[in-house]
Amino acid sequence: MADSPARRTRTGRMADTQTTPYLVLARKYRPRDFSTLVGQDAMVQTLGNAFAQNRIHHAFILTGVRGVGKTTTARILARAFNYEDETGRHPTLELETEGAHCRAIIEGRHVDVVEMDAASNTGIGDIREIIDSVKYGPVSAPYKVYVIDEVHMLSTAAFNGLLKTLEEPPPYVKFIFATTEIRKVPVTILSRCQRFDLRRIPADVMSAYLEKILGQEGIGFEPDALAMIVRAGEGSARDSLSLLDQAIAHGNGSVSTATVKAMLGLGDRARIIDLFEDLMGGRIAEALVALKELYDLGADPQTLLADLAEFTHLVTRIKVVPAAADDASLTPDERTRGADLAQRLPMRALTRAWQILFKGNEETGRAGNALQAAEMTLIRLAYAADLPSPDDVISKLTQQGSLPSGGGSAPPAPRGPSGGASAMRVEAMQTSPSPAPVAAPSPALPASRPQAVAQPALATVASYKDLIGLAAAKRDVLVKLALESQMRPVSFEQGRIEVALSDGADPGIIATLSARLQTWTGQRWLVMVSTKAPEGLTIRQENEQRKEAATAAAHDDPLVKAILETFPGAKLVNVTVRDDEAAPAELAPPPIEEDDE
Repeated sequence: MADSPARRTRTGRMADTQTTPYLVLARKYRPRDFSTLVGQDAMVQTLGNAFAQNRIHHAFILTGVRGVGKTTTARILARAFNYEDETGRHPTLELETEGAHCRAIIEGRHVDVVEMDAASNTGIGDIREIIDSVKYGPVSAPYKVYVIDEVHMLSTAAFNGLLKTLEEPPPYVKFIFATTEIRKVPVTILSRCQRFDLRRIPADVMSAYLEKILGQEGIGFEPDALAMIVRAGEGSARDSLSLLDQAIAHGNGSVSTATVKAMLGLGDRARIIDLFEDLMGGRIAEALVALKELYDLGADPQTLLADLAEFTHLVTRIKVVPAAADDASLTPDERTRGADLAQRLPMRALTRAWQILFKGNEETGRAGNALQAAEMTLIRLAYAADLPSPDDVISKLTQQGSLPSGGGSAPPAPRGPSGGASAMRVEAMQTSPSPAPVAAPSPALPASRPQAVAQPALATVASYKDLIGLAAAKRDVLVKLALESQMRPVSFEQGRIEVALSDGADPGIIATLSARLQTWTGQRWLVMVSTKAPEGLTIRQENEQRKEAATAAAHDDPLVKAILETFPGAKLVNVTVRDDEAAPAELAPPPIEEDDE
């Protein structure tokens, strides 16, 4: 007994066999020729010139991110190779009119166009089938075309088995490879193919493409909603069309900003910007409350930190390149509020925020409790947002006369979100002209000291320090270290040196030094070891003593004291002493490097 319509429906069959199944937009509007392929003008021009000059290669490799048209381009090329009309067989890129073999190639059922997925056919056995079939000519089309998708998935043996055939195929065979991982393809394969890098489709081109499709479908849309879809598609035509399909279904036949925000989860984009403003303004309590609310709504803490870092990058980019705010893929909030924040925030606050968020993202990924790690990252960022640079503090203390005249120290400035000025409130400090730094002239090198840039054939040594400088210029580390830490000069004259060796010094260094001097100066030197007990300090010990004295003197400096009290936990790590004769009297004190913890 025949099944009733209701029974056919229950058994999974279609109740109405005349109903045409829905074809998704990515397939319905898949380009059939190069005139409808979007965003790949450079490749189309190159192929057009090659076909016009009849310089058609036998192997092509197409690479690019997902959804930019690699497989589509391969099928269009297969049509171009095998184009045949009433005038005969002739390869061409003018494919607006379908040829004798075009429909079968488009539908993937032509016997002479073989498509293989290398992800599921990776072995040498699969390639051996291709090698065996290459021996036989095409059945009906002018060329036999092999399209291998995701070719980087082939095994090493499969690649090696393909080399000979790929280099010298029969004249009726064409190979087209497609891959998203071009670096995994052996160079021996790449050298046998013409390579085309398919680019991401620009946002303006993608927007125009989607607008055209929506017009053909008769579906209304809002430009801001389309911009969100284009941005989420990341330059991929297939991804953008899939999102557009979803947005049409979500909006019940229209594409609106509200529905796209809800579909993509961009409704929280404005809240991310609010959270960023709270952090940069030092409002840590409000920021933690906002983080908890987003977490309760299902947001992942690590994703929230990544979104904050992404918005930090956007604001920084707008600050450097103001035209970046006109990007069609930006949401209205990102465009307007991002440009406003770029004007208000100093560059040091943005770069510091990026570093803290980048490190905090890694810590959150490793933490046992992601929410706690994210909260600590936001607290760190809020407290660091109003941290001025050491140059600003020194300039402010100097200009405002905050330094005591009698060796006392300035009171520490309040710190943190509750007491210090936020990064956005220090705009006045940023816009006020700061005094131009005075560049100190570099001290002149002694005339007798050899230069490492251009050494004469034979050097001249006039003092023990010149000898150390010569060893450094010759890159002789062994001799230089011995002169500085194992020897003490007793007497020095031309051709004769007397030194005292330290305890534990290698006696063989004397012969080594004598040989080096003869090579460097072209004359014989007598290097003697003093019989007297070594007195005084070595060159290295003298340098260390001077450095300790300079560090102690720097700690007593009123300006340094004020800085150390302004930055709790800071410490001096290096003190550079200028040459008194080279440094002008009107210059500021020597620069002090600080380690801000």
